[in-house]
Amino acid sequence: MPKYKHNIFSKLPNVRTTIFTTMGQLAQKHSAINLSQGFPNFEPDPSLIDLVTQAMKQGHNQYAPMAGVMELREMISEKIEQLYGRHYHPESEITVTIGATQAIFTIITAFIGSGDEVIVIKPAYDCYEPAIEVNGGIPVFVQLNNTDFKIDWEVFRSKITPRTKMVIINTPHNPSGTIFTKEDMLELLRSLENTDIIIISDEVYEHITFDGHGHESASKYDGLASRTFVCGSFGKTFHITGWKMGYCAGPAQLMHEFRKTHQFNVFSADHAVQKALATYLKEPQHYLGLNQFYQEKRDLFLDGLSTSRFKIKPSQGTYFQLVDYSDITQEPDKVFAERLVTEHRIASIPISGFNTKGIDNHLIRFCFAKTNETLEKATEILRKL
Repeated sequence: MPKYKHNIFSKLPNVRTTIFTTMGQLAQKHSAINLSQGFPNFEPDPSLIDLVTQAMKQGHNQYAPMAGVMELREMISEKIEQLYGRHYHPESEITVTIGATQAIFTIITAFIGSGDEVIVIKPAYDCYEPAIEVNGGIPVFVQLNNTDFKIDWEVFRSKITPRTKMVIINTPHNPSGTIFTKEDMLELLRSLENTDIIIISDEVYEHITFDGHGHESASKYDGLASRTFVCGSFGKTFHITGWKMGYCAGPAQLMHEFRKTHQFNVFSADHAVQKALATYLKEPQHYLGLNQFYQEKRDLFLDGLSTSRFKIKPSQGTYFQLVDYSDITQEPDKVFAERLVTEHRIASIPISGFNTKGIDNHLIRFCFAKTNETLEKATEILRKL
């Protein structure tokens, strides 16, 4: 068969296979304990699975409404208002999406064009930059410091130009496990006053914070909510990442533009799952209990590493924990992470790929959304390094 000879122009010439896929495949090849990719290795609540089955048997197997099943949008609206005091109208200000990643891509596609600048806080989850670039936008980076992963707000403000169209924030923050404080949110508000800059607030780990820390949603602040898409994830919240179910909430004027793209991108999300979630959300403890659930797993993981040579600052949120391995080796993080898999059968994620210019601070990320047995086996290995 003749080879394809046409020249191909790539919109994303620098994009390679993600580090998550690379490390996941390496873990599988070497039968390693996989603490790299951010998904639980335990099952969701059986009652939620039963609700989906019931919804299918009741005939909810065709297209859902474009913006989402109304009962689910109503429950999302109620949840946000109860937690953060902000009312989003279910009809015009909430859209159900195929995971938070689709919501983020759709927002960027709806608003970013050639030459528009988008401020991205690094290290950053790896879906932000390609979505900006494929739409002709320009990512502008603000690097967090390496001691407490806090934003230097003076640096942030220095990045704002007349071309700045959007800012992406993520709290609780993946991969660092830090959270935005009230003062951070107020600094963001002050920084964007007298601008038309739109915010994407990636809040997929909103229900996973530790040590008494609360989640500071952008929806709590008038001056932020009026310009913000808040993105959430049922996959992260209810251990159903494979179902790809999320949502976004935002002011009606912005949501109107969002849906213009959404309807021709995916149109709608899984109907039966939406019906099930609408019922499941009626019991708030299903999500309010996550803080304690995951803090116990974080603490088990940290206790298991307490006598290791890793330097650790406890995660404040998400189900990820960064560790500093510089007392073990000065190898680049990608080399060390690959060696952990091939020699010790445990998989992690190196952080340099998420930093500006690949800054390597000898940090790797572990996911502790695993069974206690898995975490105990992992820490037993890691203590020997």
